[in-house]
Amino acid sequence: MSADARLEELDVSGLGEVDEPTFAGLTERHRRELHVHCYRMLGSFEDAEDTVQETFLRAWRRRETFEGRSTFRAWLYRIATNACLDLLAKCRPEPATGGEVQWLQPYPDRLLDELPAGHADEPETVAVARETIELAYLVAVQHLAPRPRAVLILRDVIGWPAKDVAQLLGDSVNSVNSALQRARAGMRGHLPAERQDWTGGEQDAGTRELVRRYTDASVATDVDGLAAMLRDDVRCSMPPTPGLCVGRDAVVNDWVESGFEGLQGLRAVLTSVNRQPAVAFYLWRNQESAYLPLTIDVLRVTDGAITEIVTFHDDQFPRLGLPERLPAEGTE
Repeated sequence: MSADARLEELDVSGLGEVDEPTFAGLTERHRRELHVHCYRMLGSFEDAEDTVQETFLRAWRRRETFEGRSTFRAWLYRIATNACLDLLAKCRPEPATGGEVQWLQPYPDRLLDELPAGHADEPETVAVARETIELAYLVAVQHLAPRPRAVLILRDVIGWPAKDVAQLLGDSVNSVNSALQRARAGMRGHLPAERQDWTGGEQDAGTRELVRRYTDASVATDVDGLAAMLRDDVRCSMPPTPGLCVGRDAVVNDWVESGFEGLQGLRAVLTSVNRQPAVAFYLWRNQESAYLPLTIDVLRVTDGAITEIVTFHDDQFPRLGLPERLPAEGTE
């Protein structure tokens, strides 16, 4: 019997009577979509993991409060949203500033692909069908205060009616609508101007070719070649390391000052995260006789030019399903 069928057989009082394994089966099928929701709220994959676990714990402890006035999924979304707000109040009372998010972490596409196919209006489908999982969106969202952030995500991404969001937040519909207007205005101030032209999803041939050239030039530490692929207003960041470089000259100068041109022994593996092309770089280590993880560059491409590079450290390799090492060339 499916989890939905099992739930349909339960009356309101019956949900409080189910055993823990049965309840876990009801909640587990929503894990990935709830994780994406929490990730969008928090910007951190690890914090989203913890918050989903907290959501399931709260749901189990409060199972008798489920009255059937909404779907079981919506009930879980309410709990997850409140768990995110609680974490933000405790750990990040102030939103991000300055165009960078130091706690930002990548989300592997292979996990986004776990979301079941469904109807276009279902939350888990909308969660990745719209361009609200890409890093630029995540960064913009993190610049909003927590409650307007929750309003924006629930209204514009998940598609909840204003009255349901108001009930969740203990607010009026007018307050929710006002918060949504402010949040949308805040997003416009932080999202790329060309966002309406993003394609998302599958990468076209031009993008794939640009990523190939970027990879080759990076392995060759060809700074001039890389610079030619950057748009004038390119942005470059490396969370959790503070510092945002804006503009081709600033980015190139940063590469030169960091000694990138003298780096020898690089290899690369193509991957994708947050529905964007990404390149994982490995550096040859004599002591290990192997190429070991170095960094991951996540690219945003617009009109045939690179408009953003977000670089993550080697601690993200395992989560992205990347090899822990590459053998010497010719020995694979």
